[in-house]
Amino acid sequence: MTKQTALYAQHSELGASFTDFGGWQMPLKYRSELEEHHTVRRAAGIFDLSHMGEVMVTGPQAAEFLNYALVGNLAVIAVGKAKYSLICNGDGGVIDDLIVYRLAEDRFLVVPNASNSDTVAAELQTRSDAFEVTVEDQSQDTSLIAVQGPNAEGILLGLASLEDQDAITSLKYYAAVQVELAGQSVLLARTGYTGEDGFELFIGNAQAGQLWKAVLEAGTDHGLAPCGLASRDSLRLEAGMPLYGHELGLDTNPFEAGLRGVVSFKKTDDFVGRSALEALKDQVPARTLVGLRGAGRRSARAGYDVVSDGRAVGTVTSGLPSPTLGYPVALAYVESGLSEPGTELQVDLRGRPEAFTVIELPFYRRSGRS
Repeated sequence: MTKQTALYAQHSELGASFTDFGGWQMPLKYRSELEEHHTVRRAAGIFDLSHMGEVMVTGPQAAEFLNYALVGNLAVIAVGKAKYSLICNGDGGVIDDLIVYRLAEDRFLVVPNASNSDTVAAELQTRSDAFEVTVEDQSQDTSLIAVQGPNAEGILLGLASLEDQDAITSLKYYAAVQVELAGQSVLLARTGYTGEDGFELFIGNAQAGQLWKAVLEAGTDHGLAPCGLASRDSLRLEAGMPLYGHELGLDTNPFEAGLRGVVSFKKTDDFVGRSALEALKDQVPARTLVGLRGAGRRSARAGYDVVSDGRAVGTVTSGLPSPTLGYPVALAYVESGLSEPGTELQVDLRGRPEAFTVIELPFYRRSGRS
């Protein structure tokens, strides 16, 4: 049986088309996914991300524990800051990619993907046995709303008290602060999955509906519109951001996925997967994740073969026609010797080869504030 977020009724009232994603009934779109995509790039979109996980890690050894459980150096995060990281198995395979927020010296919020939320919570619990920490899965009680796009800040300022205005405008990328929006206490993070400026709002389920409606009302004069998972996927692909189950998985290690910088070998702590990843770090991986730009109009799709001189040399993991750029883009794993930007390749589009070129990621980069 699929689960529903605390905002399901609001989505139904807005005429959303639903899809099953990670065991949740989630809005796929409210109108045209193309229109929703452009709305985020040009104005702002509001997303329900309440299917994502929220795992609270607290205790005097919380930082040490996360340095053991995850591949990054979480102990160096300042209070109020966030860090992208990975949780790997003993072989170096990626169990999930996630974001970690340091809310206090001894308190961290770990946000895994929806499809892996239960797995990550259980894995963290298992790995915590030797540490003085408490791991609490708060996913079922927490809603997450994202407001993404160039007008996002202005929309939230219209809901904030005068005392919190500066906290919002001064909030840096990958940072979080507790503020009051529309009379509700919210953990506000300047993070997102669209390639645009934007925010993610963590709030209890009971208050989520009121906050959702308040944001929609405040965004009326800013071009805000509700957006679903279809546009979220095209936005993240343009921004070159990986999706678990496509670019990342247990059969993927951080180096071939282009995430070498996420793994910290400088930290002295042992961590799960360290020995396996140390053995791999100086090797050229057999395959590398690359961006591909199509020369024609036809798009590559996940699972299609990448071809060079009539030989299959890789596989597309995500692909679509880019609404913003006006040409097909794709992410693909290819033989590392063919991963340099400018390399000419083909994708087998159901028996018909189509020309693609390896290009640097991301495909799209917004101008202005970073």
